[in-house]
Amino acid sequence: MATAPHYAYPEAIVGTAWLAAHAGDPNLRVFDCTTYLLYETGTGRPYRVGSGRADYDQAHIPGSGFLDLQGELSDTSAPTNFMMPAPADLAARFAARGIGEGTRVVLYARKSLQWATRVWWMLRAIGFDNAAVLDGGFDQWAAEGRPTATTETRYPPARLAARPRPGLFVGKAEMQAAIGDAGACSINALAPDLHSGENPRYGRAGRIPGSVNVPATALVEPGTLKLRPAAQVAASFAAVGAEPGKRILLYCGGGIAATLDAFLLHQLGYRDLAVYDASMSEWAKDPALPVEVGPA
Repeated sequence: MATAPHYAYPEAIVGTAWLAAHAGDPNLRVFDCTTYLLYETGTGRPYRVGSGRADYDQAHIPGSGFLDLQGELSDTSAPTNFMMPAPADLAARFAARGIGEGTRVVLYARKSLQWATRVWWMLRAIGFDNAAVLDGGFDQWAAEGRPTATTETRYPPARLAARPRPGLFVGKAEMQAAIGDAGACSINALAPDLHSGENPRYGRAGRIPGSVNVPATALVEPGTLKLRPAAQVAASFAAVGAEPGKRILLYCGGGIAATLDAFLLHQLGYRDLAVYDASMSEWAKDPALPVEVGPA
């Protein structure tokens, strides 16, 4: 009998009750990862990146620090936002914030879980596995009336050696090679109007040819940031042909929403997963790269 879909790594998904109960653990490191995309028109760019720091200063989970994804955890010399730094460099940045050997990390965000899963995927890419995402995020914490704080928490520096896992992030060459490859499945985590080409936010409208659409927003419960049950999430991926035996390549606008899809596929037991780091922020601007429009 086939095993019912389930989340294989429950320790990487924690609830608000768990976090409240473990708030005093000396090895716990909790971080608000909130970032905002401030959409623009007529500027030649799809959005401005807005830090969640002001919201953190106003109210955050007590004992949590703040991670500025674009400001401190991305390669700011890259032509697109949110690009992964070199593994050793990234490990040093995490270590400076208190993430390292012997620590247990919980990541949360506001309005969208994708900011927490992005940092989780980055940690996984450099070999750190003792991290979890707060199910429901800050929104759930606040909705339950749990206490908040306004003072910043900074943890003592830690030691963290990078043990890179090659292949968790890929570039445009790997995405091109997957077009027409029956052994690969490219998944777009953006909204349906971006996938079909109705919305030209990233420049040239459309999607990577042959890719299918599983929007990250469809993987959480409507009106909350709670993850959908494993059976529902598994059905969403099965419906587009994302079979466990295939190489699964995930993309979005800038490698953020794709990490929510990747996180849940990992939870469902998929082994061969990669996120296209620059995603449509790079692909749509390169006229040499093909795009496809219309119903998928």
